[in-house]
Amino acid sequence: MKKNSLIRRGCAVGLCALTLTGTLALGAMAASPSQVTAQLSPQITVEVDGVARTFYNVNGQEVQPIAYGGTTYLPIRAMGELMDKNVNWDQSTLTVSLSGTRTAPDASGTPDADAASRSVQVQLRPDFTVLVDGVERTFTDANGKTVYPLLYDGSVYLPIRAMGELMGKSVGWEQATLTATLTAPSGSLVTDADSFQNTGSTQTGSSQTGSVTAETAKANALAHAGLAQSQVTFTKCKLDRENGVQVYDVEFYTAAGAKYEYEIKADGGAVVSMDYDAPWAAQSGGTLIGTEKAKSFALAKVPGADSSAVLRVELDRDDGVQLYEVKIRFDGVEHELDIDGYTGAVRAWQFEPTGW
Repeated sequence: MKKNSLIRRGCAVGLCALTLTGTLALGAMAASPSQVTAQLSPQITVEVDGVARTFYNVNGQEVQPIAYGGTTYLPIRAMGELMDKNVNWDQSTLTVSLSGTRTAPDASGTPDADAASRSVQVQLRPDFTVLVDGVERTFTDANGKTVYPLLYDGSVYLPIRAMGELMGKSVGWEQATLTATLTAPSGSLVTDADSFQNTGSTQTGSSQTGSVTAETAKANALAHAGLAQSQVTFTKCKLDRENGVQVYDVEFYTAAGAKYEYEIKADGGAVVSMDYDAPWAAQSGGTLIGTEKAKSFALAKVPGADSSAVLRVELDRDDGVQLYEVKIRFDGVEHELDIDGYTGAVRAWQFEPTGW
């Protein structure tokens, strides 16, 4: 696939559904909370012992997985339901506890048919304490780094890796269907739940092996873009070879004129590279968002990356349109994004492995 310049007109599961009553006190605490950008990821399916599960908060609203820092999170209410334990919140100590045998029924509600992948602002809460049967628990990723609870829309989230550890289940990932699985382990170890191919994540590895079909390649590209097949028109899906690697070149357009070009690895179906162009739109002017906001909008597209991964931010003008050009290098992948100077919208985005 040829890569075009981005200066032109014109993408692991924690635990969340404990609704917190009242306003959280932010008094004296061991560590301070911080506001971070994460990715709401409804395209990820969660299967427990072969059964797909949908999770709801106490108000009957469906809650979705959240991807942040290379780890995927689910609501802690979901953990309580799956572990058959009661979930309680102590406002005075900022403590969430799972204990006893669950007495309340599992939350139910109506699936959110309009859910879409999008960037959201969440709170990283190192000041929250998690107790399981009275024992304080802390959690780490596959590299041994401590991961903290997230707070989003009144619900506390924990990583799916933590769910696997506490339930004594292995955590797996099926790239072709974007499915996280929790199953009775064949051994005693929990598998690496922090290397999932999330929509919005651009890791090039995959737990799958073997060649995938063209239909699977198209489905994986659509999942990364957060689109349904009914929303696009495919113009190409061709098996090719790039740098000695067999890939599918996949191209499609939306009705609005957005163009997507993907390279999907034939062995496993992982997303290797992507080139996106939004339809051209005039600007109405106003106040420029500034380089820091431009960086934050760009980083929202690269889960796990922080400001240290940003190589360059430059304000430029293309055909009368003010754009911030942002270059990011993270986890072996190089991203170049054009951010609208007034709205922060992504007008173009290209990524591929460094040295590809």
